[in-house]
Parts: sequence; structure tokens; C-alpha cells
Amino acid sequence: MTATADSGVLVLHNAKIATVDARDSFVDALAIQNGKVAAVGSDAEELGRRSGARAIDLGGRTVVPGLSDDHMHFIREGRHYLAELRWDGVPTLAEAMERLRQQAARTPPGQWTRVVGGWSAYQFAERRVPTPAEIAAAGGTTPVLVLHLYQDATLNPPGLAAQKIGPGTAPPPGGTIEHDPNGALSGRVLATPSAPILYAAVAAIPTLTPDQQVVSTLHFARELNRLGLTSVVDAGGGQQFFPEDYGAIRGIVERGELTVRVAYNLFTQRPGHELEDFQLWARQHRPNEGDAMYHINGAGEMLVFSGADYENFARPRPELEPRMEGELRDVVRFLVQQRWPFRLHATYGETIERFLNAFEEVNDHDPLSSVRWFFDHAETVADKDLDRVHRLGGGIAIQDRMAFQGEDCLKMYGEARARDAPPIAKMLAKGIPIAGGTDATRVASYNPWVNLEWLVSGRTVGGTELSRTENRLSRARALRLITADAAWFSSEDGQKGSLEVGRWADLAVLSADYFSVPDTEIHRIESLLTLVGGRVVYAAGPFQSLAPPPLPAIVPTWSPIAVYGGYPPAATPSPSVRPG
Repeated sequence: MTATADSGVLVLHNAKIATVDARDSFVDALAIQNGKVAAVGSDAEELGRRSGARAIDLGGRTVVPGLSDDHMHFIREGRHYLAELRWDGVPTLAEAMERLRQQAARTPPGQWTRVVGGWSAYQFAERRVPTPAEIAAAGGTTPVLVLHLYQDATLNPPGLAAQKIGPGTAPPPGGTIEHDPNGALSGRVLATPSAPILYAAVAAIPTLTPDQQVVSTLHFARELNRLGLTSVVDAGGGQQFFPEDYGAIRGIVERGELTVRVAYNLFTQRPGHELEDFQLWARQHRPNEGDAMYHINGAGEMLVFSGADYENFARPRPELEPRMEGELRDVVRFLVQQRWPFRLHATYGETIERFLNAFEEVNDHDPLSSVRWFFDHAETVADKDLDRVHRLGGGIAIQDRMAFQGEDCLKMYGEARARDAPPIAKMLAKGIPIAGGTDATRVASYNPWVNLEWLVSGRTVGGTELSRTENRLSRARALRLITADAAWFSSEDGQKGSLEVGRWADLAVLSADYFSVPDTEIHRIESLLTLVGGRVVYAAGPFQSLAPPPLPAIVPTWSPIAVYGGYPPAATPSPSVRPG
């Protein structure tokens, strides 16, 4: 093969590269040009024809396409990340509470110490949540809020006072303000089963300034890059207002500083006016508006508030109002007619059955197959309704919420339902498009390797073997779920998700070989070198010299992230050895 000088080409070689093509091929090297994969092959082939290229020897390490999360609340978390004390991956309650005590002592007056999701009681050796008394003792005079999934939140006495919650305060429907046997406030507010009481508690906490939100978003993106994430689908969120709350990310995009591809969904904000919201947005914007780094993906995950089946596997599921079908039918008909893709939060099988009734009415005159649409979550969907989803051309975005709530689901619904929650194998067998994600950051952790470990092993973060063997995936199939398969859910299939010629050069060089480490070590994997569109967005260890410029200093000065960082890094990353 004739060598050609091409200084604009980057060659990565001496590696075990999982292309995630149709054959799940592995290659030794790939070439990158103009942000895309220009060639793949053996070391000799690539180095021979690209002799003038810049080359990086990866030392036999494993490379995977950049990971993609099909359901994350990236924009919301970016605005808050540097203000939050994260308990993701912390192994003991004792350590978590010591972090809380230290952080409360350094938090200035007027601010809160906040733990806002990403952890489960079962991840702790003690296998319990902290008591209100423990939180009160650790918090002192600093207001504290600790959110546990979408099940409950605990406020210390200064937190209760700051939010004006007293013995006579009336909770919203579906919520409970807990009192002790003497009638005094315990400090806990409970979803019973609905989460608005928890949303309100979180929303009442002070936010970062606009400038701080920009810095916070940059640091959150870098944290995701550290874990090999290069793409997310932002599912919107309650009290995440469009366009007001999108200022930080818009500025980052305009300056060319975004290091994670973001496809974002517009989440209705006004109960009783949902159709009006979507009519307004449809006049102002079109799906796919934007570019390869940041674009509108469609509508959802909330389409109508009457359809909110809040996930709380520690309680019986909520019953939706009779008016739901009519409201949902009107919104979905409008979206289909406008050719707007949509997604819909749907936890329980009983809810999905009712949603599909509305969808089929729309489909009689306006075929749903004319747009990309999919359910989110679907933990207890019935077999017959999977067939209906398939007939209507829909997909299902699944998440690893059972890794965090599996024990509660097992207690509430029993083995028959919990061990197939969600029924991944059945979805795949029926040919339904599916992809994997986390629903981070208030429910599960944003660490994609926790998700992969759950898909492969069927175990929760507490070590409970939940999923039946038939519902677990091979490592190659699980990886495909959060790379190539995920691209369908952001209308980017054929553009990203695999390391094939012509696809975006989004990839991660791993700290350990995902295909051979023990199942229990998968969640410890990190990226040592992450590229987005051929650009280095994260580098560490042997590739530190390639690292991008440092981010702006962490703000505010009392930020918990400045002290504790994000997801705990592996103490001693396992070596990745290329098979001989």
C-alpha cells in the first residue's frame, strides 16, 4: 500500500479497539480525520498508509466508542453540580455522614448542604438511610437536605425552618410530611407515592449564579468525559424551564466549549396547558435544530401531567386520573402531525397499557410510525404491550434504576416482576429498538459503568442478584446498548455510536479491559483518554500530556466537588493487557 503524508490525520494504534460494527469486530488501529473515523485496520496497514500522521501508541489498552446515555438530566445537573455533595459510589454510611458533617461546617450562611440523589441505602455496608437525628447532628446550624431516590427527603431543623415547613403545613397530593408519635416533625418528607413534595423541597434551595452555572456545567461535562461518556439525551425535567434555564449551556455551545454531545427534549411545564406549550414550541423550533454537539431532540419525557406515574418502588404505584387519555391523545396527535419525535416517562405496565390505548386512537388517522417515539423506563411492562409498542413503531429507553431500587421492587412486587424489571430480553426478541441509560442524577448515578455492570451481572449496587440469567446481556450486547443502539434515540443513527469509517470519532481508551475484568469490577472502569469528534476532551495517566487546557477554577469556594470530586475513582486501576 502506498504511504501518503497527511499531517491532518491522527492514528491510534497498538490497541484492542471494539468497533461495535454489525459483526462486533475488533481492530488494532484507527485513523481520524476531520473529526471522523477515516480508516480502521491493522497497525501495519494504518501506519503504512498514514506515514505522515500524528500517532498515539495506546499500549495495548481497550478502546470503545464513546458511551451514550439515553436518559440523563444533564442540563439540570450542570446548573447544580458544583453545589452538590454527591454520595455516588460511597461505600459506607459512616463515610457519607462524615462528608456531610465536614461540608456543613464549611458551607457559608445563606447556603445549603445538599445531597441530591445518585445513591441508594443498599450501596452502604450499613444498608440503611441516615436517620433524621443523624442528619440533624451532622448539619448543625447549616440547612441540610438529603434526597433518597424519589422516595423521601430529610431536612434538618434549620432546613425545615428555611422552607417554612411546620407541624401544620399541608403536603401536596401524593406526599406526606412525617411526624413522630408525639406529633413533632421528624424531618422526613415522603413520596406516597408521588414526588412533587420532593421536587418542591429541592426547588426551594438557592441556585448558583449564572456565571457559576457555566463553570459547573463545564466541570460536570469533564466528569462525564472522565468516565468515557461522549453523548447524552437530556430528558428535560420538572422545574427546568425552557429557554430560561438553558442559558448556561447555550453560552458554552456558542463558545465551542461543550465536550458532550447533547440532544435535548422539551418537557412541558404548565399543568393544564401542556398542548399550548408544545404548540408554542412547534412554532418557534424544529426537531434536530442545532448541530452535532447540541440539538433539539423532540418532546417529553413529560407530555401531560395527568400521565405522571412517579417511580417509587417502595410504595404502591399511583393511579392516574380518568382524564389522562384524552389529554395525552390531543398532545400526541399534535406532535405526530407536526412530525415531532416524542418520549414519555412510563414506569408501570398498567400505565403503559393506558398510554397505548390513547396512542392507538391517534394512530388510526395519524400513524405514529411517521415519527421517532419511545417510552422511558418500562420496568413492569406486559408482554402484550411490548407487541403493541412494536406494531406502532416505538422504542424503549431503559435505565439502571433497578440497580438502585431493586431490593425495594423485590419487596413490593415479588420475584416474578422484579427479576424481569425491565424485560430487556423480551424487548430485544421482539425487535423493539432499545438503548441504555441512567436517569441520573437524582435517581441513579451518572456513572455509565454502573449501568453496564448491572446489564451484565443483574446485580444491584447492594450486591443483590436481581435479574434472572435470561434477562442479562453479554458484554458486547450491553456495550452496544449504550453506544450504537443509543444513536436511534437521538435520530443520529449512522452518524455515531460505532467506530466505523464515516462515523464521528467519539471514543474512550479504558483503564481496564471491559471484556475481561470480573463483573464486580466493571463499575470501577474509567477512561484514560476520551475523544469527541477526534478532539481530546479528557486525558489522564500515561496520556496526561495530551490533556485539554484546565477548566476554570471550581466555584463557589465552598463547593463539595472541590474537596471530594465526583464518582470515586478506582484506587488502583486494573491494568489492561492486550491478548497475545
